[in-house]
Amino acid sequence: MISQVADPTDISLLLSRVALRDRAAFSALYGRTSAKLFAVTLRLTRNRAEAEDALQETFVKIWQHAGQYRDTQHSPMAWLVAIARNHAIDRLRRAPKGSVELDDTLNLADTGPTPEAIVAASSQRKQIDDCLKTIDTADAIRGAYLDGYSYDELATRFDVPLNTMKTWLRRGLIKLKDCLNGA
Repeated sequence: MISQVADPTDISLLLSRVALRDRAAFSALYGRTSAKLFAVTLRLTRNRAEAEDALQETFVKIWQHAGQYRDTQHSPMAWLVAIARNHAIDRLRRAPKGSVELDDTLNLADTGPTPEAIVAASSQRKQIDDCLKTIDTADAIRGAYLDGYSYDELATRFDVPLNTMKTWLRRGLIKLKDCLNGA
């Protein structure tokens, strides 16, 4: 199945419908997110069959716990990836002794940011958000650099020619850089 682009708003809406046990929403959520979640489980397990099992079990957890997702500052995709990652790690920890090499377990350590880095990133995020508020093309910049939309997708979304979108993004990034540097 070819997965569609996972728009955070759509994913959040689908999660709220899954929390109400909407099977059609669950199917749509699977279609839009399974490829990315499978990549996460495969990267960790390094075994296709294990990754497929982990993905299936991940979606069972998503079905059971969709009501726990809160639409805050974290993207719904990050919440789903965390479930898949944690489940794959749990599977590796439960694996029989000798089935996981010691070198592989070293890669399981949390490489996430430290508390100090989180505070610094929060401050930087506020500064970036404040600067983006001053830029007319902020939605296009967010689409390209935070949501992963291609230039073509953004040009279609904003109903402008491709070269215009490229220009918007280039000029917007220059304005963002100037704002962040205090110019």
